[in-house]
Amino acid sequence: MLIIGERINSSRKVICDAMRSRDASVLQLEARMQSDAGAHYIDCNAAAVGVEEEPTTLAWAIKVIQDAVDVPVCIDSPNPEAIAEAIKVHRGRALINSITAEKKKLSALLPIIAEHNPRVIALCMSDAGMPKGVEERLIIAESLVEELVRAGVGEEDIFIDPLVLPISVNGDIGQTILRAVAQLRERFPKAHIVMGLTNISHGMPKRGWLNRAFLVMAMAAGLDSVICDPTDRTMMALLIASKALLGQDEFCMNYINAARRGMLDL
Repeated sequence: MLIIGERINSSRKVICDAMRSRDASVLQLEARMQSDAGAHYIDCNAAAVGVEEEPTTLAWAIKVIQDAVDVPVCIDSPNPEAIAEAIKVHRGRALINSITAEKKKLSALLPIIAEHNPRVIALCMSDAGMPKGVEERLIIAESLVEELVRAGVGEEDIFIDPLVLPISVNGDIGQTILRAVAQLRERFPKAHIVMGLTNISHGMPKRGWLNRAFLVMAMAAGLDSVICDPTDRTMMALLIASKALLGQDEFCMNYINAARRGMLDL
């Protein structure tokens, strides 16, 4: 299970303030916490600082994070200009979050992808807006994978995101996403399936329980990557246990080692 730590996001006031004041210590503490908790990538989003400031802020944040931890960064922005600036300073192979089927944005990002060869998150959204059901998500995914493969991206470097929405506004979205994950896994066996996990609980009380339960369900459906808060020890313990139960942990050695290290003591 590939874990992308979500905590360095400018939608959080403490992160936005640190980015604006160039307080590296805040970002580096968050990066180290997530890396130590098991994150394979550190997601970094600076969109809330403003459109004009985002490109330079995001590039600064990438440098700051990589000075603190050895794991690569997931460059997270809706702005192709910001992604272009950030990927220039990234050391090693980055992950871009995210590519959509919106034609203007896709055409701007494809040359960046061709030049820098990152891994990419392909979000199931198009110029028509938010997808309404499973089939629409599959159609968008087919189009995105086709475009990315044509641009030279290997299917194994594509992370398909079915676009999780809050259950607070759509009570059926959980089942829709689980069906989409299962069908995407069947159609694209070489690709990764990822989701922004905590979107499911937005607007709800005691969000952690919804996030944890949904992660276990999605793993059973075929999810193999997740954007989440890896400092949630209960969720990480459930992730480790789920891998063992799904046959993704040979001889249950990861589970046994986690137990020995106290990672399952909550």
